[in-house]
Amino acid sequence: MPSQEHDELVEMMRTMNPLGSGDIETMRTAMAAAPPYPQPPDVAWQPVDADGVPCEWNVPDDCADGRTIVYYHGGGYGIGSVEGHRGLCSNLARATRARVLSVDYRLAPEHPFPAAVDDALTAYRWAIRQGADPARTALGGDSAGGGLVIAALIALRDAGDTLPAAGLCLSPWVDLTGAHPRIAEIAPKDPMLSPSVLEVFAKAYLGGADPKAPTASPAFAELAGLPPLLIQAGTAEILLGEIEDFARKAEVAGVDVQLEVWDDMLHVWQTFADMLPEGRQALADIGKYVEARI
Repeated sequence: MPSQEHDELVEMMRTMNPLGSGDIETMRTAMAAAPPYPQPPDVAWQPVDADGVPCEWNVPDDCADGRTIVYYHGGGYGIGSVEGHRGLCSNLARATRARVLSVDYRLAPEHPFPAAVDDALTAYRWAIRQGADPARTALGGDSAGGGLVIAALIALRDAGDTLPAAGLCLSPWVDLTGAHPRIAEIAPKDPMLSPSVLEVFAKAYLGGADPKAPTASPAFAELAGLPPLLIQAGTAEILLGEIEDFARKAEVAGVDVQLEVWDDMLHVWQTFADMLPEGRQALADIGKYVEARI
């Protein structure tokens, strides 16, 4: 049964959801007005330039030697930032005992597909050139950033790069067509996302590109040869159907997939770990996965 904190959060999201406007500029303004996340005493923040892509290291005091996560924030490819994800990245760094490189990739509609993919690759390759060992490195991301993890892995595989040890995908957006039949079924339960919001973000990001392009919608990609994937999703998010289908397709392709489906959880509930016990537990599970693989 979900916690009381979860139920309170869902009610708050239904009342105040900043994604409800369906307008990217309005959503950006609402997110910019949120109070800044306070600097944790045990996680250092360090801005860096990754070959032209602005990034920020989140380094916990208790950091395992050489363990690195290159992290791509969510926001439908149109909103979100390093600053807005400091809470999640700080909590992730602490849970995994890894230094987390949070990537401020370019956003749509100003920079449509494949700009985000290009920046994701640049940041990973920069981290490797700075000394990160691919065998001690994971890609991580939430929502659109979770889809970007898989898109980056596909592009790196196809380019012949040495792949990281794993991908960590929190509620990944893997199908930009908006056509999955379970979207309409689950929509009444989702307090955050709606089909219309997905459509706004997809159109802005694609800019006329094919929504089934492999690095735009990994659901339609050839997946053989990808590294192990940890995927977390909730039963109260409209992306669940496409996430489950993607996980099955990846397994058939020979990818080592660990899919965790959490009852009643909303989209990227890990973001709310400071107030949500389920968020803290999900991050703890990611920490165990990382400890075992990296």
